[in-house]
Amino acid sequence: MKISVDRSVLLPALSVVGGVVERRQTLPILGNLLLHAEDGLLRLKGTDLEIEINSTAVCEVEEAGSATLPARKLIDICRSLPDGTQVQIKVQSERASLVSGRSRFMLSTLPAADFPSMEVPAPEVSLEIEHEVLQRLLEKTSFAMAQQDVRYYLNGVLLELSVDRAVAVATDGHRLAKAVAAVDGGSAETTGLREEPRQAIIPGKTVLELKRLLGAAPERVRLELSERALLVDLGKTQLVSKLVEGQYPDYNRVIPADLERLASIDRDRLKGALQRTSILSNEKYKGVRVSFEAGRLLLQTQNPEKEQAEDEIEIDYSGESTSVGFNVAYVLDVLAAVDAPTVEVRFKNAESSAVWQGVGAEDEVFVIMPMRL
Repeated sequence: MKISVDRSVLLPALSVVGGVVERRQTLPILGNLLLHAEDGLLRLKGTDLEIEINSTAVCEVEEAGSATLPARKLIDICRSLPDGTQVQIKVQSERASLVSGRSRFMLSTLPAADFPSMEVPAPEVSLEIEHEVLQRLLEKTSFAMAQQDVRYYLNGVLLELSVDRAVAVATDGHRLAKAVAAVDGGSAETTGLREEPRQAIIPGKTVLELKRLLGAAPERVRLELSERALLVDLGKTQLVSKLVEGQYPDYNRVIPADLERLASIDRDRLKGALQRTSILSNEKYKGVRVSFEAGRLLLQTQNPEKEQAEDEIEIDYSGESTSVGFNVAYVLDVLAAVDAPTVEVRFKNAESSAVWQGVGAEDEVFVIMPMRL
């Protein structure tokens, strides 16, 4: 293989596929990227056996061929080169030379034939969706997904697709985030969707990679779902991921109804008060006592050193005085996900979960369970 490619073209493609490569691998070849040059295109692939990302870059191909090169070293070299430079890559036997101007590098390679490739089953569901819609669904929910929970089905985001809407849900058992978006499931570009929703649990790492890639995606992206895999076509880039197996819990049962108490709070004022009081909260449990009183919200925290913090803001509330304990980090995560300047909090009593929503944002629901303080 022998190619010449502009650094401004190569580096973005390397960054896209290199994001999936772990710094520590069980197999040495998983630390490499697969490069295949043919017909004026350089095709790049990275994988960790759970996720595979493919991308392309335009190049001059003098000799077609394939090779695997160390991902981190290749990316770091390209980043260190000056803007506007040409990069020549030549692979012979088990070595690859990379030349740019007066800079020369020799890298070791591994056989391209040994590079693993994920099997992509025929899709059972195909759907085109605006990339901003998918990005919003993931941004509004992914903060609530579990991290390395033994209930493995919670370590990701549930994506539920039907003919007219897409729903994303994430929960770690202490909080829940749900976002809904309308989709054109009846279009000619859609196959396999029925009235009964189709569910898929997207692994946490895949969610993070998708959020990173969607920022530079074309206006519409294509989702292809099979029983165990998801393919997302983002134009020049394709992501293939295994799905989390298992049955996701019925999220509708977690969202409480008939909550008669309602408080309206300025989002930024609440955020500032929480950030101040959290300074003296218990570092392990991050608890804050939130007292709803007529016209005001009182926030109180303390830590094992008997240090205390208290803050107060005005709110729109006329119900019975109620004190609820919350994890301050959970509340701040919700406020970061809310776009509206005013947030509404609905609750029943000090022992029940509270529902948080931005005013006018009925398609977003955030649930936070209370904690004992």
